Amino acid sequence: MADTIDDTLSDLAQRAAPADDFATERLHRKQRLACGLRTMGRLHLAESVPGHVTVRDPEFPDRFWVNPFGTNFKLMKVSDLICVNHDGEVVEGDGPLNAAAFAIHGQLHQARPDVVAAAHSHSMYGKTFSTLGRPLKMITQDSTMFYNDVALCNDGSGAVVLDAEVGRKMAESLGDRKALIHQNHGLITTGGSVDAAVWWFIALERACQSQLVAEAAGEPIEIPQHYCEDGHKAQGSDIAGWFQFQPFWDELVAREPEFLD
Repeated sequence: MADTIDDTLSDLAQRAAPADDFATERLHRKQRLACGLRTMGRLHLAESVPGHVTVRDPEFPDRFWVNPFGTNFKLMKVSDLICVNHDGEVVEGDGPLNAAAFAIHGQLHQARPDVVAAAHSHSMYGKTFSTLGRPLKMITQDSTMFYNDVALCNDGSGAVVLDAEVGRKMAESLGDRKALIHQNHGLITTGGSVDAAVWWFIALERACQSQLVAEAAGEPIEIPQHYCEDGHKAQGSDIAGWFQFQPFWDELVAREPEFLD
C-alpha cells in the first residue's frame, strides 16, 4: 500500500512540475491564482476587501503576483492580477496594491524561498479560532494533515498589519511550517503551488471550525500521536495539497472559464 501511495504521489509531482519556459509557467501560476481566489470567494472565505493570495514569479523570484485591492474574489480574472516587487512597487498591472498584502507576503516570500504561494483572508472560523491563542488540536482525521505543521504568532495581534516588521515576525514564527495562526487576526497558509496553499487554507479553516464546534459540545478526544504522524505523512505533503485542489480547478474551468482571460 505504501509503495502504491508513493508511486501515485510521484506521478502527481510530475504533473505539477513547472513548465520549461518562464512565460508558460508564469501564465500557469496566474491561472491557478485566479482560480484559487475565485474558489475562496465561492466558499465564502473572503469578506469584502481584506484578504490576499500571492504566487512568486518564476523568472523574478523577488516579485510576486497578487489580487488587486478591492477586486471581488469571486470575479477575479488572470488579467486583473498585479505583479509587485519586494520594494512594494507594482511593476505590472493596473490595480492598487493592498498594503497589508505587501507587509505580510513580502516578508514571507523573502524569508522562505521555498514558498511559491501564500493565502490569507479574514475567514469566519479562522479569525474566531485565532482569538483563543492556542494550537489546533488533532481531533479529526483531516486535522492530522497539519500535525506539527501550524505555528502560532501573537506579535501585532489584532492590529491591521501594515508594518513590515510585524510581517517579518509572522514569517519568523512560521519557520519551516506550512501554516500560521496569527492571534486575533486569522490564518495564513503556504505551499509550493497556489493549489497547495489555497487547499491548506480551506482545510485549516474547516479544522478550526470543527474544533470550535466540538469544544462547544464537550471535550473532544484527541488522536494518538502515531496516528497523527501517519495522517500527516499520508495527506500533509505539498503534492497531496496540490492534488486536493484539482476538483476545484476542474469545476471552475467547466463553469466559469472566463477567469482564464
